[in-house]
Amino acid sequence: MKGFPDKPNYIIELLEGGVTLEDVIDGHICEQDQVEKSAFVVGDLGALMRQHTCWQSMVPQVQPYYPVKCNSSPAVIEVLASLGLGFVCANKAEVSLVLEHGVPPENIILSSAFKQLAHIKYAAKNSVRHLVCENEAELSKIARLHPEAKLLLQLTTEAHAAETSMPFGFSLKSCRHLLETAKEQGVQVVGVAFHIPSSCQDLQQAYTRALSDARCVFDMGLDLGFNMQILDIGGGFTGSEFQLKQVESAVRPLLDAYFPQRSGVQVLAQPGCFYVASAFTLAVSVIGKEVVTRRWDSLSQGEKNEDTEFLYYMNEGVYGSFSHKLLGNIITTPLVHKHTLCVDEAVYPSSLWGPSLDQLDQVVDRCFLPELLVGDWLLFSNMGTCGLEEFSCVSTCSQLPVYYTISTPDWYEMREAGVALDSAMKNFSVLQYSV
Repeated sequence: MKGFPDKPNYIIELLEGGVTLEDVIDGHICEQDQVEKSAFVVGDLGALMRQHTCWQSMVPQVQPYYPVKCNSSPAVIEVLASLGLGFVCANKAEVSLVLEHGVPPENIILSSAFKQLAHIKYAAKNSVRHLVCENEAELSKIARLHPEAKLLLQLTTEAHAAETSMPFGFSLKSCRHLLETAKEQGVQVVGVAFHIPSSCQDLQQAYTRALSDARCVFDMGLDLGFNMQILDIGGGFTGSEFQLKQVESAVRPLLDAYFPQRSGVQVLAQPGCFYVASAFTLAVSVIGKEVVTRRWDSLSQGEKNEDTEFLYYMNEGVYGSFSHKLLGNIITTPLVHKHTLCVDEAVYPSSLWGPSLDQLDQVVDRCFLPELLVGDWLLFSNMGTCGLEEFSCVSTCSQLPVYYTISTPDWYEMREAGVALDSAMKNFSVLQYSV
């Protein structure tokens, strides 16, 4: 997935004197009201720091590796790299992006189910040695093109298999054969990776099974002479602190039992959504409105009743900023800009649509909103994993502007963590935000 389109050098607005993110959004909406009313994105880089602090305090034994596919904005990559995260890349372009931001090759993992030959060669050329291996065909390609690779075997889990119709990774039964094949072909195997999706209802059972299986694979690898030293417990972290607590409660005692610290095994995870979701807010304007009045006869009294529903059309839809809706993701109800809902205020069934007039371009199926006017603005929070794809024919703006901000407290916290946006990161220009 693409990230938000940044220029090579971008400006970070420093919020001082009580200026808030809401003030920044207000200011840019006022600017847009004078011109085209184009949608735009506001990024709060301080949210990345806050999520990093939360992760370190709750799961300090697990090293975060950021999956670049979640949001490949250079600003995001640069901040997370400065915070010391590792990166999981799905292709050559992502590896190149991360290397450009000074990430050491040893902190990069190339992970995709079916890797193109050119991507494996590029990893080998740039000393990216950690690769995730999904199947025997991938093993043969890697052995031929990147003999110095260090493989993590992707272990399938019941929870992930239940979510997807395609086979994913190795079963525990087939791992012995794969390890023996790797031994024969002279490829190093250094660990195991698995994934538990955020939709999993029984985290305790899922992690118990997955970590037990991983321990078995580690033992098989050690028996064959491999130096098994990396365990990747995957993603599935929503960004919620409550959900992270649930995962930590399930995982910590299992790690203590199967992979205690004295074992020397490095434990990784892939918190993508966790880091970036809350960092971005999308502002869109209402460009059209329809009123649908439905009538029906009451079977009990024979009276005519009316139910008013509003259809609102926005300047962004599923062929632009909300493309993840087409993948089955749910878009939450937005906030109405500069509107505080009163207890006795009327709300109406509403649906939100993109500008294409396509039946698929429904962003929110049904929600309850006060009656809106054309020209009103809607704010969608937690849009950090919804990169802005370039659908030039339908979306009103192929590349939405992104305005980056950071508050003074977050600025100082970053500096205390050793991250100086104005000096350590070459692509940043930090300016004081002016109202």
